[in-house]
Amino acid sequence: MDRERERLRALRVIIKASRESARVLERGRGSSLEGAWLASLSNSVLLSPSRSGEELRLPFGASSAMYKLDHNRQDLAEASRLQRRRHEELRRQSRLFDARARTIGIDKEALDTQIKDRKIQEATQKARDEAIASEMKQNDKILCMLDERQKKDTQVLNKALNEFRQNYQRQETRREFDLSDPQGLKKDTPARLADSDPRCTISGLQKFMGEDLNSQNRWKFQQEQTREWLLEQHKDWQNALADKKHADDLDDKHRIEHDQKVMNLQRIEEETRRAICVATNEFNKALAAESKEKRLLEKQHEKEANVAEISNLLKGDLLSENPQQAVSSFGAHRVIPDRWKGMNQDQLKEIHDIQMQQVLEKLRLDEEERQRNAEWDRKRIQTARAEILCERQQQRQNRALRRELDNANAQLSQEQKARQTYLDEEVYTNFPSGQYYTQFNTTSR
Repeated sequence: MDRERERLRALRVIIKASRESARVLERGRGSSLEGAWLASLSNSVLLSPSRSGEELRLPFGASSAMYKLDHNRQDLAEASRLQRRRHEELRRQSRLFDARARTIGIDKEALDTQIKDRKIQEATQKARDEAIASEMKQNDKILCMLDERQKKDTQVLNKALNEFRQNYQRQETRREFDLSDPQGLKKDTPARLADSDPRCTISGLQKFMGEDLNSQNRWKFQQEQTREWLLEQHKDWQNALADKKHADDLDDKHRIEHDQKVMNLQRIEEETRRAICVATNEFNKALAAESKEKRLLEKQHEKEANVAEISNLLKGDLLSENPQQAVSSFGAHRVIPDRWKGMNQDQLKEIHDIQMQQVLEKLRLDEEERQRNAEWDRKRIQTARAEILCERQQQRQNRALRRELDNANAQLSQEQKARQTYLDEEVYTNFPSGQYYTQFNTTSR
């Protein structure tokens, strides 16, 4: 499987190289290295044998005899591969050894030029846009002015047209106005002015038999009759007004009587309320006097009770400080706290004696503590003196060790200087030449 993969890989490389050589030959250009490499590839388009010297078999089943290569073709393939690697190395070195391209990576001057051109284009475009905007604003103003002027001209024209129509094109001045005159029937002559009108012919159908020719007299009679009716109605209306006025007078009289009764009832109610208020005030006064007398009696009883309580307290065991009242029923050694008035002289003397014993005991303990502290101070001073002596001894030993160490360091320094002198004068005498430095930075790997 590894051999088959190696064969396929070599086949792909040769096919790719042949295609590149064909393209370069068609273009008719290429460097000297590429020309030599393409010439070698044009002569060796077949696969190179494997490392074991066996022949390679193509996967598409071609004859194995066609793909046997001799040593010359193998050397050409190796030479072309080596030449290609050298060419790639030269290109890589030219790319990596260029400090400007390696650090910056791009042409900064070209970019700055592009940025400057771009800014100039933007400024030009901005100026062009501003000029177009100002021109558009000016055009808008002109259009608004023309629109207003057109509106004013239209108004003036319409006004002049309406005035001309009102002055010279009125309806009554038309030739056929009598056909569409709305007042034509009013202005026209009636069809029958009287019974003796010569226009009332038989064929005119304006005069018939049985017509009321006395219509004016009848109209006057009807007006007189209507006037009589109106007078009668007016008389009836006046009588109705008189009756209504009489009824209103009777109603006012009854209302006045009712108001008098209401006023009398209100007066009686006020007198009754006033009498109730007087009785209430009298009752409140009597009740207040009774309350005052009751408070005085209560105050007198409270005063007498206070006097009796003070007398009892003065004569009782509480203020007389009777020691027997504090004795408890549980034993003579116990007392009642709220009745106990203090200790007697024997008890106070006993407590005083105990306190003196405690003071003497405290003085004894203080003296012992002072002696103990003095002993500790003496021991502490002795210990400090011993520590000082030990520190001095340690300092003397450290100074001695330091002197020994300084002597050893001086000896080592002399030995190192002698060795360095020996290396500089005897060993390191071969200085590197310029050829030594030229071998560096010759490859990109």
